[in-house]
Amino acid sequence: MLYTLLIYAAEERVEAQSREVLDESLAGHGRLQEKAKADGAFILANRLMSTATAGSFRHGPVEGAVLDGPFAETKEQLLGLYVMDCKTREQAMEYARMIPMPFGGCIEVRPIGYYEGPDDRADGKSLSFRGD
Repeated sequence: MLYTLLIYAAEERVEAQSREVLDESLAGHGRLQEKAKADGAFILANRLMSTATAGSFRHGPVEGAVLDGPFAETKEQLLGLYVMDCKTREQAMEYARMIPMPFGGCIEVRPIGYYEGPDDRADGKSLSFRGD
């Protein structure tokens, strides 16, 4: 099953870290990626750029409004993510524990559901949702 490991922390706490702390954090990500690749679980890892570079498309009363900023009502921001192909939720949690977080924050582990289109299905039928 595919899992996403969503990395949340306060951007200002990350930016306040020393170069040494950030370098060690990156080395920890490297170790995690090497292990996940050796296990055959690694799919991708991405770091998101600062929320100052974000824009939002909001549905609602002002349909189609494009806004500057993420406008998340949280103290922590989504900083990055991993996608892993894990046999169990516990394996995904093991990888989450390996993500270095010297600046605090949390890792949300969530299974990924996905859609299969006709080209992806052996029976040629229309779009279907896969969540297991």
